[in-house]
Amino acid sequence: MKKILTLGIITSITLGVACNQGNSSNTSTESSTPQEQGTGQSGVQDDVSNPNIVQVASGSKDHTTLVAAVKAAELVDALSNAGPFTVFAPTNAAFEELPDGTVEGLLEPSKKDALADILQYHVYVGVYKIENLETEQTLGQVNGGNIKLTKKGNDVFVNDVAKIVATIPTSNGVIYVIDKVLLPAQ
Repeated sequence: MKKILTLGIITSITLGVACNQGNSSNTSTESSTPQEQGTGQSGVQDDVSNPNIVQVASGSKDHTTLVAAVKAAELVDALSNAGPFTVFAPTNAAFEELPDGTVEGLLEPSKKDALADILQYHVYVGVYKIENLETEQTLGQVNGGNIKLTKKGNDVFVNDVAKIVATIPTSNGVIYVIDKVLLPAQ
């Protein structure tokens, strides 16, 4: 009786493994993930969920320069991931305040690393809620640098130069719209 029961268990396990192997090979050939189609997280189509950071910025007429820079630095997929992220997003007007030719120069393919460093200086991993700020807070940014948030009256400033002018919640974090571009220390 023990031999029959053991043989039955072994047969069941063998059939189960064989069936699962057959199903997994069918599944992998019938469906393809966005990675297999040549796109990353940004290629995932989802019209039901709340938009992520990249989708919100892409829909803003005030952030076209930032979106162009994120694309040039090839950071679209990273910022489309689950996060959570806190992004300090300079407006087009903030980019226009930089010296002439700065933005155009940074958008050149040869400057991709410098551009990525600047953009990553605008990103904190995690959601930082401004309402928790009492006086000052230092945040470690993705590029390895630090920014300082300071509360002055009802206003919050980043590195004492960029004022937070709006807050936009997203599905993968929060965007704080700022009126200046943050430049990391050299």
